[in-house]
Amino acid sequence: MKKSFKLFTAAAFALGALLFTTDTKAQDSQAWRLGVGVNAGVATDDPYGLVLGGDLKLQKDFVGPVSATLTTGYTNFFAKDDFDQVVDDYGVIPLKAGVKVFVTPNFYVGGEIGAGFGTNKGAETSFVWAPAIGWGFANGLDLGVRYEDYTKYSSTKQVALRVAYGFNLSK
Repeated sequence: MKKSFKLFTAAAFALGALLFTTDTKAQDSQAWRLGVGVNAGVATDDPYGLVLGGDLKLQKDFVGPVSATLTTGYTNFFAKDDFDQVVDDYGVIPLKAGVKVFVTPNFYVGGEIGAGFGTNKGAETSFVWAPAIGWGFANGLDLGVRYEDYTKYSSTKQVALRVAYGFNLSK
């Protein structure tokens, strides 16, 4: 868990540095965007610790500050050393739809709901919900923090940092 905390702390400092050194962006109304992201987090409960994943996020901007999102990817919950003989790592493929609202031209709040398809033998499909906050930059960089809960299993919840790059598909 100490390694996970150090990784998360380093990522938080990197996020802070980027917030102060990168230009911000205004939302391009009616644009389609495709974001490619890397997610690093920590599970909120045993037996898991570090959580890593990647995602693709399709975003459709509407008039005003509201966007719709569709997200998929892969997430892996790694078992803590104390539990690795008892439980396997847990893999899941989420499919989520959501809304992103820009509170300022660059700061947003959002939420997604959907299904998480477990990849382990015998794993079941789970309902997933994930509120988030983040910051978008003019150069395509998107940094966010989210809480994510796969409700089928009580130990598959996480707090994660998402670092992504968004491509404007409307140009």
